[in-house]
Amino acid sequence: MYRIFIVEDDLAMAESMKKQIESWGHEVCLVQDFNNVLEEFEAYNPHLVLMDIMLPFFNGYHWCLEIRKKSNVPIIFISSASDNMNIVMAMNMGGDDFISKPIDLSVMMAKLQAMLRRTYDMTGRMSVIEHKGVILNLNDTSIEYNGDRLELTKNEYRIIQTLMENKGKVVSRDALMTKLWQVDCYVEENTLTVNIARLRKKLESVGVKDFITTKVGSGYIIS
Repeated sequence: MYRIFIVEDDLAMAESMKKQIESWGHEVCLVQDFNNVLEEFEAYNPHLVLMDIMLPFFNGYHWCLEIRKKSNVPIIFISSASDNMNIVMAMNMGGDDFISKPIDLSVMMAKLQAMLRRTYDMTGRMSVIEHKGVILNLNDTSIEYNGDRLELTKNEYRIIQTLMENKGKVVSRDALMTKLWQVDCYVEENTLTVNIARLRKKLESVGVKDFITTKVGSGYIIS
């Protein structure tokens, strides 16, 4: 199941889109405050965004640019202004696809499903994990942030993978140690502390600060 965030001010249309997408087993959230789209996006952390161009306060291009500062999540624009200039503008602003109004719900679902397949593999497991602009590549154990790329050791990768897969939850030191034992026959407890410190230092080197928080007596968390 994927999370889909819909930014559309025509409530009847948004509800129809929501119903169609939910019928395919996905979770859907409709934007509530068009003046705070970015905040709602970050709170929901969707796998894909459907973005109208003509919106109250700020247009869809504005919000696409704001989202792109934080995330590489797929964004599909939806608009009745489907001339070539608007389509080109949508792609240049960071959009991944374009759906013309009036929306054919079957075409919408075909595009949405295709985009999800291209972005996330067929097993439902993501090829990347993204949080607050930090992108963990699961295929080559590297991290990207604002265009900078970091190579991780096997231990660093397993630690941050576990924390990002459980973001918002405290992961105990025992759980992280168990994750490291999958690679090595035995890992000293101090190894975890050293690897966490190195991981934080690497993240800080590309401008990512306070990404991993220590919960004394409990473990670690990525909020």
